[in-house]
Amino acid sequence: MAIDAQEPPRGWVPVEHRVLGLDRRTFAPALTVLVIALALIYGLPALNAAIPWHDEVRAGDVLDLGNGATAVPPVGWHLESGTLVGREQVDPIHLQALLASGGATVELRGAAFDGTAQAFLDQVERSQGDDVPGVDGSRATLTTDAGVVGVARSTTGPGGDGLDVAFKVAVGADGPAEAAPALLVRVRTAPGRFERYRGEVAALLRSITPEAGR
Repeated sequence: MAIDAQEPPRGWVPVEHRVLGLDRRTFAPALTVLVIALALIYGLPALNAAIPWHDEVRAGDVLDLGNGATAVPPVGWHLESGTLVGREQVDPIHLQALLASGGATVELRGAAFDGTAQAFLDQVERSQGDDVPGVDGSRATLTTDAGVVGVARSTTGPGGDGLDVAFKVAVGADGPAEAAPALLVRVRTAPGRFERYRGEVAALLRSITPEAGR
């Protein structure tokens, strides 16, 4: 005599796979989803907060230019790259720092250059002429509050407005020297927006201080 086997009801879970009435085979996928959700909710914000190159500049922050030279970045701007004083040692020859705010960026680059600030700016323009946004402006000298003298050149055009300032930042008490590390401050804004940031850029430039002036 044949016995008809009855199919288990839909959703039925064998006893060996049940824990407290739940299908334990679903635990691993559910746990994976939970871990991913927690990482998205809590992990990414914590990671962003821990990365210094996404810092928003706060009052009292000072940018390290190497060998004791410093600059004060504008409050509220974002430090995309670079090092604040007290975080790690900075080599002025390989300095790379970038500040950003809305439609403006300020890049600070260090280099080894045996010559004047004027000659350094000449070399920068020859090697990176394509980066100049438009119509050439006249050159002028700029002196920081600490007495560091730089050479500035502004540009404007359909691609945006710009300002390049070259310095020789001496180390020690003997003042600027041709063998001192060179510093280029490169400002770029959207077309017609430089005036909006002029005050903050000027304050940053005036704040550049060598070790001897601290």
